[in-house]
Amino acid sequence: MRVCFVLLQFRRLIGTRRFTTSTNRLASSQESARLDFRAIDAKWQRRWADQSPARKQPKTSRNSYILPMFAYPSGSLHMGHLRVYTISDVIARYRRMRGDQVLHPTGWDAFGLPAENAAIERGIDPAVWTEENIAKMKHQLKSMNTSFDWDAEISTCSPSFYKHTQSIFLKLFSRGLAYQAEALVNYDPVDKTVLANEQVDNNGLSWRSGALVQQIKLRQWFFRITAFKEALLRDLDYLSEGNKWPDRVISQQRNWLGRSTGARIQFSLKDEAGMATPVHVFTTRPDTLFGVKYIALSMSHPLVQQLAAKNPELLRFLDRRASFTSDTKEGFELPLLAVNPLSQTLGLKEESLPVFTAPYVLEDYGEGAVMGVPAHDSRDLGFWKLHRPSDPVTMVIAPEKRDMEAIHVLPNHLPEAYTNHGVLTSACGPYAGMDSGDARLKIVEDLQKHGLGGPFETWRLRDWLVSRQRYWGTPIPIIHCSTCGAVPVPEKDLPVVLPQLDSSIKGRMGNPLDKAEDWVTCNCPKCQGPARRETDTMDTFVDSSWYFTRFPDSQNETELFSQDSAASMLPVDTYVGGVEHAILHLLYARFIYKFLCTEGLVPGEQGQQEPFQRLVAQGMVHGKTFSDPDTGRFLLPGELDVNGENMVIRLTGKSPNVTFEKMSKSKHNGVDPSVAIEKFGADALRAHILFAAPVSEVLQWDEEKIVGIQRWFGRVNRLVADLVEQGLQGRVDLSSLDVDKLTDNDASVLLLTQDTSKNISHTFSNDIYGLNTAISDLIKLTNGVHNVGIKNLTKRVAHQAVSALLKMMAPITPAFAEECWEALTENGKIESIFNSPWTGDIISPEQESALKARQRCIVCAVQVNGKLRFTAKVPSAKSRETAGSDRAARDAEILEAVLSTEDGRIWLTQKNDWEKRKRVVVVGDGKVLNVVF
Repeated sequence: MRVCFVLLQFRRLIGTRRFTTSTNRLASSQESARLDFRAIDAKWQRRWADQSPARKQPKTSRNSYILPMFAYPSGSLHMGHLRVYTISDVIARYRRMRGDQVLHPTGWDAFGLPAENAAIERGIDPAVWTEENIAKMKHQLKSMNTSFDWDAEISTCSPSFYKHTQSIFLKLFSRGLAYQAEALVNYDPVDKTVLANEQVDNNGLSWRSGALVQQIKLRQWFFRITAFKEALLRDLDYLSEGNKWPDRVISQQRNWLGRSTGARIQFSLKDEAGMATPVHVFTTRPDTLFGVKYIALSMSHPLVQQLAAKNPELLRFLDRRASFTSDTKEGFELPLLAVNPLSQTLGLKEESLPVFTAPYVLEDYGEGAVMGVPAHDSRDLGFWKLHRPSDPVTMVIAPEKRDMEAIHVLPNHLPEAYTNHGVLTSACGPYAGMDSGDARLKIVEDLQKHGLGGPFETWRLRDWLVSRQRYWGTPIPIIHCSTCGAVPVPEKDLPVVLPQLDSSIKGRMGNPLDKAEDWVTCNCPKCQGPARRETDTMDTFVDSSWYFTRFPDSQNETELFSQDSAASMLPVDTYVGGVEHAILHLLYARFIYKFLCTEGLVPGEQGQQEPFQRLVAQGMVHGKTFSDPDTGRFLLPGELDVNGENMVIRLTGKSPNVTFEKMSKSKHNGVDPSVAIEKFGADALRAHILFAAPVSEVLQWDEEKIVGIQRWFGRVNRLVADLVEQGLQGRVDLSSLDVDKLTDNDASVLLLTQDTSKNISHTFSNDIYGLNTAISDLIKLTNGVHNVGIKNLTKRVAHQAVSALLKMMAPITPAFAEECWEALTENGKIESIFNSPWTGDIISPEQESALKARQRCIVCAVQVNGKLRFTAKVPSAKSRETAGSDRAARDAEILEAVLSTEDGRIWLTQKNDWEKRKRVVVVGDGKVLNVVF
């Protein structure tokens, strides 16, 4: 079968919009014809590029702001990009067809370590490296048949953008929400630079120099995000209403904010000389206080630092801090002993408890001290098993009162800690037998009377450290003056532009800005005396925390954005991105947006100051991975051979282990989207990505299944070719359609088209996570029309069904839909399918009701002794209650329907004796009923 593209070229050559009879026969008979998807993509990408994008118009009730998370310009898109941009593009194209004014922009998260590392390794300017990558990736994005508003494009490394990032910093600074303080950081003593956690290996060594990373305190810049903690937590309730955000993302945000209510309890820590120091512990389980076996301090706790100054072994332990993982059980016992405060409140004999410093204790949780209760905390049990395996633990909480007897057991004999609530055991003195909830309140009350504790609330959330000792980032707009202190750069002097480095930074160590003396040296804006610029740059999360507010007014040189643009487009209606960004990026964006609301820069009612009204968090894309069953080593494609339908290892002949895992270079399972587009066509990839898995789930990439999508395209193309063959170009109107005169084929196809349109509209509007079902619905409609056949349908019905199918496919397969749509245009007029309205209702509610009623019944010709006597309406096969039952039950239902009619009673019970019937024969599933008397 000739493809639509080829047929159109043929028609232009012969100067007519009609196909010849021979061409028609060829188009409808060659079932296995191959579509040239690359040619179709190229044609429509050129045509779209020549069209001016629709300009944004004033605020209406149907404005839509659809935004995918912007990409880091690494030089090449990955399959995760292809998935997120396909999803956002489908939503944006549908909204445009629905009549909305749509903003669908993208840009580049262009600052960051990869560009600077490339400059250090290769001796090139990070700006040049970044711009080259942007050009490559922009071309790739366009090859995906996306519909971005490129007029709104931004890049965070452009001074025109980071001028406003610096302006936001100054606004925070003026409100006391940006400040400097000492913070513990990973420090590379060779490169003399601060490292992110990801740049320290499992042995605590620097990723680049190989030096043992130190933990030191440096003055760093922070944003006081904790000032907004109540609003950040409260408004999660708003986001959870109506599934605005996925439940798992809401849960992760709550956990990161981490509000905990419990008690602050004072323990006394004594050194070898008997000197006591009070230490405060926060706990949510004061009912387990009788089971405390040790106290653990953070590695940066002041007491630990004091002891380390005199203890070289402890100092060496602390120097290993960067190598410890979050689940490590290691610790170092300190020359201190702790006293349980219950000894003082109850007048009991003091029991000395060992004190450790441990990596699992966070310096900013409570006051950097925790109490260890091995019998009732899984982490504490693991720690105790390593450090005190022969010291028994005591069960102080029992599930029920009948188990109140205290149990003492060696830690290695305790399979797991009992972490639920229950009843206090006999080990708890006067509190024994109390419900753990009641005991919690009573114990805290008694401690409070003695000044040893009280109710307390703590948060996991800590202020946001935004300093980075790197070159390729937004300069912090602060000038340090020995007289005036930290002075903000005046707004009129923004942006503070990164200096052009005098020479290559290849192989340089430390922060290049520290050595840019001409740039660093300046005058104080207040006293005009000598001063120095801040050489820290901002965390790239700062750029991405507000970039979405810039798109509606990206060319504004004087403001972040105008009030009109903010009011018309903000907040973002639908935000699409990977679930891996569920915490930090989204939390920081929520914080900055709430801050901008308090500044009066963006609208937002109380409780609804949220930047992203709807979040679509798609799952990751996993690739097929082959590994050696003997060694577990990941195999390169060149190490594998195909043996029949199976894959084998070339050297051993063994079958490899096949799994789907996160795409990475080390696993040799990555897929280059550009190669895949070249091979299959962009639209086939788009449809496959949506069809292969629900949006929220992991997508297991298997390109062998794309052939199914291509076959679907082939069937759609055949339907279009059959319509063109019969001269059915142009538009049709079904408003005056007389449903009573339609054939059964017409009725079934119209109802199927109507149902599909409703399903697709619902999915695109309300159930983005079900986009895979949209593909299924469209394939079912295609197959339904194809099975009936265009020639077996009324012309108006055939054209309407295929036209609706193409419109519904258009957001998903834009170039292919445009190509087919062009074939259906009339008199050579080429009109984009995206300029036509969305399908909506194919037929009116009255027509739909009439067709459904008709489908529920068929006309049965009733014969008596072989002679036709009357006709009666009986239930159709689809509508019968006995559908799928045995034949006798189905026949009985038909007979009952006939007997219930007036003619049935006259001919079968009055004119003939029903009891004397010989047999009843049902023919054609109810089309004929013959009663023999």
